[in-house]
Amino acid sequence: MIAVTVSMKVTQEPLKRTPVVLRFDEDGRETAPVLTDRLGTATFDLPPTSGQVLVSGIPRYDGRLDGEIRIELWSITQSEQGSHCHPGTFPSGSNAYPSMTTRPVKVNDHEVLTDSEGYLVDPADWSEAFARALAVEEGLALQSEHWEVVRFLRGYYAQQGTQATVRDMIRHFSRVWGADKGSSRYLHKLFPRGGPQKQGNRLAGLLRTKGEH
Repeated sequence: MIAVTVSMKVTQEPLKRTPVVLRFDEDGRETAPVLTDRLGTATFDLPPTSGQVLVSGIPRYDGRLDGEIRIELWSITQSEQGSHCHPGTFPSGSNAYPSMTTRPVKVNDHEVLTDSEGYLVDPADWSEAFARALAVEEGLALQSEHWEVVRFLRGYYAQQGTQATVRDMIRHFSRVWGADKGSSRYLHKLFPRGGPQKQGNRLAGLLRTKGEH
């Protein structure tokens, strides 16, 4: 069961009869709109997964879709950028240097530059389409669990201003997935080309970290 509750941040007033849509990371599919009730809640009888919540057509949350998700808006017309559950500033600007080896990744109808290992030259070029394209190049079929890790990595950086360690990932995913699936062994199985801190960071559009393994 997934329950999305939408309210105003200052007054805590619930937003009634507001259309809520879930968009799933694994295949890009969207649910039919569900209107919030008098408590501001839209309920979906669906199992946990990874994706986005769109309120009145605007993405307001991305990450794990499970249980109750609370979305608070400063105003009904609040811009999309300031309303995600993971606010924050991501690194941006080109990291290119003289004689740097780069390679392009074809993302839809344009090319995005990465370094020789697949890390974005400019992290601002990240998109879900980039993650899908890079995964194809690396022979990885993205499933819901991969997306949960990617969303977690980006959300962690937005909240903490630093990149998550493998220990941070184990702590988080042991709680939401259970001890077996939240283990280092399982996370490395999900991301066989360098583990979650290396392949995961590449797919999440983040930079190389010290002590990657």
